[in-house]
Amino acid sequence: MTSHDLRSQLASLTTEAFRPELADIDRLCTLDIARLMNGEDATVPTAVAAQLPRISAAIDAVAERMARGGRLIYAGAGTAGRLGVLDASECPPTFNTDPAQVVGLIAGGPPAMVTSVEGAEDSGELARQDLDALKVTADDTVVGVSASGRTPYAVGAVEHARAVGALTIGLACNEHSALAAAAEHGIEVVVGPELITGSTRLKAGTAQKLVLNMLSTITMIRLGKTYGNLMVDVRASNDKLRARSRRIVSLATGAGDDEIERALAESGGEVKHAILSLLADVDGPTAGRLLEESGGHLRAALAHAAR
Repeated sequence: MTSHDLRSQLASLTTEAFRPELADIDRLCTLDIARLMNGEDATVPTAVAAQLPRISAAIDAVAERMARGGRLIYAGAGTAGRLGVLDASECPPTFNTDPAQVVGLIAGGPPAMVTSVEGAEDSGELARQDLDALKVTADDTVVGVSASGRTPYAVGAVEHARAVGALTIGLACNEHSALAAAAEHGIEVVVGPELITGSTRLKAGTAQKLVLNMLSTITMIRLGKTYGNLMVDVRASNDKLRARSRRIVSLATGAGDDEIERALAESGGEVKHAILSLLADVDGPTAGRLLEESGGHLRAALAHAAR
């Protein structure tokens, strides 16, 4: 694609549109600019809400694949890629997932998290190489993320993943995008032109973060990683998370401190096991067996224990 063709393509995108009414924004006082920006941000949840049926359908499909051992893989460039890596990196401490279970790929690899890697986003072949390195299978899900919906790396990732039978999702912020068209589940959150022309780390980035939050969090709820709205699979890897673990067991069971300490000690610090042990009045090994038989779902394990 020539430079002229690319400029023409970008000019046709809603996310790249120029807003003449904001041409003097740099002459406003800081408070007025902040009010403008806050008003822009307030429109994002409404745009996401318009896509909720598509988002929920995608989540159900992801959960089905992950329940049989599949992975959730994000692929994007620039801001979109960084958001995918961020969401993936937060799943192990929040839901005690294996780091290989939710993966973020960014065009250009780890160095692209902090600096621009020249030309990486323009390569669909690079996306195919990155996915091949992960040995993507039909049980996996690949989510291409791109504000424009045209980024070759994201589109290439989805096309390659679909060719090998993986579930594919395309998340974009423009209508009629190549990314959504390439995916089995297309999600287009149209947030409109940015406050700063073309700076899609703003509303588009916020929209992508909200959708990725939903994809990972609700999938984990479907997989039994929560009990009600409690993070019962939290990994207690630091003092704050250890304190949070004790609080979660307390909220779920109403048990006293000594009981909680004993249950956590018997379960090796596993919050879900400790809760089951206390609520079902079983020992640690029995709690572990019941959870394994229930596929890790605490409610199902409790129901099984009550029989």
